[in-house]
Amino acid sequence: MGTNSPLYEYDAAVRAQHGLFCGVDEAGRGPLCGPVCCAAVILDPEDPVPGVNDSKKLGEKKREALFEEIKEKAIACQIVFVSPQEIDEKNILWATMAGMERAVAGLDPAPAFAVVDGNRVPPQLVVPALAQVKGDGVCASVAAASILAKVSRDRYMLELDRQYPQYQLAKHKGYPTKLHYELLERYGIQPFYRRSFLKKLGY
Repeated sequence: MGTNSPLYEYDAAVRAQHGLFCGVDEAGRGPLCGPVCCAAVILDPEDPVPGVNDSKKLGEKKREALFEEIKEKAIACQIVFVSPQEIDEKNILWATMAGMERAVAGLDPAPAFAVVDGNRVPPQLVVPALAQVKGDGVCASVAAASILAKVSRDRYMLELDRQYPQYQLAKHKGYPTKLHYELLERYGIQPFYRRSFLKKLGY
């Protein structure tokens, strides 16, 4: 998908109305363990990243390559990890909102506007924003944020997998698969698990 794609046309329309803006997305709301990763990206219209798309529609190698290109070419980007402890404390929705707020607040230069993937705008966002359902499939900046969030979280889970090979985290990335539940029964939980997601198992 080139730079004249509908995703870049969407960005151009937002930029014409609001000026410098960021796309915001997250990865990892569903897993039983590990952080939620939130990302905010201000793409440079003068130096676009061809091939940017919803991270779920891209293979792992393509995501990895785009991750490096986005970080290199973006005007600004910020990646925030929200810990399992914060997820348990606030619940997954509000922990994700807090992560998105921190990601946008960390951008330098600061954007004038944000497009957030999903159906609600984080309440403490430092700039006006639009919630865009399936934003990672329609807005290049949100797609770029989805790639940064997904690759960052996957790398984190691979590092955990090296430390705790018994959970086979490289295979399921922490998502609630049959295998994952079987391994939990066998080995119990570690501090990187979200206890609020495991209440039915007695944790």
